Amino acid sequence: MRHAIIMAGGAGQRLWPLSRTKRPKQLLELISGKSLLALAVERIKGLFEPENILIVTNAEYADAVAAAVPDLPAENIIGEPIGRDTANAVGLGACVIARRDPEATMAVFTADHIIRPVESFCESVRRACEAVEAQPDALATFGIRPTWPHTGLGYVHYGEKLGDSVYKVLSFKEKPDHFTARRYVESGQYFWNSGMFVWKVRTILDALKAYLPDSAEKLTRVAASDDLGGALADTYPTLEKISIDFAVMEKATNVIVVELGCEWLDVGNWPALATVSEMDADGNTIVAERTCLLDGERNVIVSEDDHLIALLGMDECIVVHSRDATLVCNSNESHRLKELVGLLRAKYGEQYL
Repeated sequence: MRHAIIMAGGAGQRLWPLSRTKRPKQLLELISGKSLLALAVERIKGLFEPENILIVTNAEYADAVAAAVPDLPAENIIGEPIGRDTANAVGLGACVIARRDPEATMAVFTADHIIRPVESFCESVRRACEAVEAQPDALATFGIRPTWPHTGLGYVHYGEKLGDSVYKVLSFKEKPDHFTARRYVESGQYFWNSGMFVWKVRTILDALKAYLPDSAEKLTRVAASDDLGGALADTYPTLEKISIDFAVMEKATNVIVVELGCEWLDVGNWPALATVSEMDADGNTIVAERTCLLDGERNVIVSEDDHLIALLGMDECIVVHSRDATLVCNSNESHRLKELVGLLRAKYGEQYL
């Protein structure tokens, strides 16, 4: 059968003050009243049965995650006691799935993107599942054809075409400088690396045993435990913190990439909300019940309650209101939000984080 895991463990400090230590960005209901996690589950429900969808998240978020996706069985929400990057999240999910279905096809998705249209996404996932079921030793990733020289993403260098939108992977390239990224885009031989995958569960477990043997052995024992939470608490802090790309994908020899023929938008900061939400006639993105704007253009305004936000003569600003904190900044300075969060921690401890 086909199974899926959704990795939902990130914190998302760049969406402060709504995202907090115990309330990550994937749980914020910012897109048509829905969270990114809820949208991620909705996208794949037609491809995977609810009982075959696992969510690997931070243990602190587990209850909130379960409440956000009530259609999934409670035992399918797996909480990591400490972050150990994607190789261990994938390995944990694979070990749990293997105990249920050793012959499973396993897909791995992220919970922090807007992907549309959903129909095109689903077709790409079906194509990837069929590819690894026909070639069980292959590891498949998804690539997005780049539209500009993004320096914050990894790239996939692809070669021979193996089927409809399926290609042989020649190599992975980490986040390049601008000139290198521009060369990649102009060559037409590179995809953005989506961080989403499909493989046979046996194949990824074999790869982990070969390239990350300590984690593979420990996670197998954890998944076999009658007390999963206790076993995770004892074992997880001892695992090497490493991404699945570094641990496996860059070392494996039989890797394919399936082109994801749709929009793939990262809602990683407040300006990005404007790319996935409707705007008013003046280019303002408003996710708030009560606002009053006079002579304001290209602003992002967010509030979770009925608190009134009034703007006068402000352009290209971000205003985000939460219960106990309000952010006001110029859109061009939003990339410094992590710096601001660091100052908040130094001044107030964890009170506002």
